[in-house]
Amino acid sequence: MRNATDEAIDQDEHLWRYFKTERFVDLMQTAELYFAAARQFPDRFEGATAILPPGAYIDPRYPLDGELGERAFEELRRLTKISCWHRSSYESDAMWQLYAGAWKGVAIRTTPGRLSEAAATFRLEPQHKGEDLWGGNVTYVDLLKERLRVNSLARFWHKHMAFSWEREFRLGISLSFAEEFGVSVPEQGIRVPFSLDVLVDRIFLGPSLDPPSIEVIRRAAEQAGLGERIRVSSMLGVPRYT
Repeated sequence: MRNATDEAIDQDEHLWRYFKTERFVDLMQTAELYFAAARQFPDRFEGATAILPPGAYIDPRYPLDGELGERAFEELRRLTKISCWHRSSYESDAMWQLYAGAWKGVAIRTTPGRLSEAAATFRLEPQHKGEDLWGGNVTYVDLLKERLRVNSLARFWHKHMAFSWEREFRLGISLSFAEEFGVSVPEQGIRVPFSLDVLVDRIFLGPSLDPPSIEVIRRAAEQAGLGERIRVSSMLGVPRYT
């Protein structure tokens, strides 16, 4: 894994990924992580290098990017595939609610070091050379005050300050060169193979899972040889008031 930013990566920092049950089962069965195209993210500022304040005057003699620039950036977003992780030493109630279906999902914990070691070489076609895997912490910038001066890949490791609560670590694969050599690139995401035994440090059951879902998750983890790594969310603990 190559560093996509200038910031050093703590290889032992805990990273979390929260899944709905069916997505987790798919990971256990296929040993593949889904990398979404940057264009699939709902954040409309994804990849932006600056933000104009609401109501800002735009001189019509100097268009911002023009149709050509917009098309080029849309292609860049299509060709950049990303997997997002949450940086935290502890599980997050907010992440459970956002990404695991109101506490009804499952989370895996890993580290950058594990991600790097677990990732297998990704190829769009068997005869094509392997693609570089990039990783790094997302840097949060006030894009109302600062204009980014970064390359076409690094821009996806910078986000507007309003999203700093995400504390995101990203993996990414750029398929720009592959397309230049005539390889067909999927419009949406790609599936990247990983060694589950190396990738997964712990598996945490969501606090609102029903017994049938717990059984499905346990069975999938056991079939992948990871049953002993399952833990229960701390949010299932009993509160004490005295």
